[in-house]
Amino acid sequence: MSASSSADVLNLPRPWPPRVIAFDGDDTLWHNETLFSMTQGRFRMLLLHHVNLPSTLIDARLAETAQRNLLVYGHGIKGFVLSMVETAIAVTDGRIPAKDIRTILSFGRTMLEHPVDLIEGAREVLESLRARDHELWLIADGDVFDQESKLARSGLAPLFHHIEIVTEKEEETYRRLLTRYGVLPEEFAMVGNALHSDVLPVIGIGGRAFHVPDQVTLGPDVAEAGPEHEGALHPPYELGSLVAGPGHARRVARARHSSSSSG
Repeated sequence: MSASSSADVLNLPRPWPPRVIAFDGDDTLWHNETLFSMTQGRFRMLLLHHVNLPSTLIDARLAETAQRNLLVYGHGIKGFVLSMVETAIAVTDGRIPAKDIRTILSFGRTMLEHPVDLIEGAREVLESLRARDHELWLIADGDVFDQESKLARSGLAPLFHHIEIVTEKEEETYRRLLTRYGVLPEEFAMVGNALHSDVLPVIGIGGRAFHVPDQVTLGPDVAEAGPEHEGALHPPYELGSLVAGPGHARRVARARHSSSSSG
């Protein structure tokens, strides 16, 4: 894959492959964060017509508002749009006109109707793993309608045995799902771009995880990996290496490391 890669988070002496492999959706199977970034840029330009503030300050105010609203609105486009409206009102001291509020709402509609752009190779990886009799799950967090809509538009739904849309992906979430379907932690692997929700909780319950960092969220997320996870997070490699297995992944990682060192 061109924009995404994954890190082998296997440090348990277990036979490959796992029986059940679960995938995150946003920025793992399809592009998502780039759409949010593009919309945030449009929002920033709109507000600059009303206030003389640094762009970084507008971005910070929106991020602060969105983070505060997570407990109320949850993840997803609708919560993001409401946070943009709230930020616009606050930053302009209530002076933003109704027509610009309508413009912000139109940003949200555009996001909800935007075509789903699959990450390169995602379908092929799923098809190959399913053909090898792996049980495939999708575990996504966020707004149910939003996630179900993206999954339907992606065309990937028939490739999954189970689809779960949850509020948060925490250790207890994964325990509950594994118990529901009678899966042992050592039979389970998770593939996703978010260390805090796709990787660390799964390692915490004794499962396996593959980190697929994306270019937009890589920096902040990597900071969440503490010293206690050293040795579990290996250099990134292509998502397609999931098909070849962890041995191939490690060889690719070593080759990339040698190449970068010599250059």
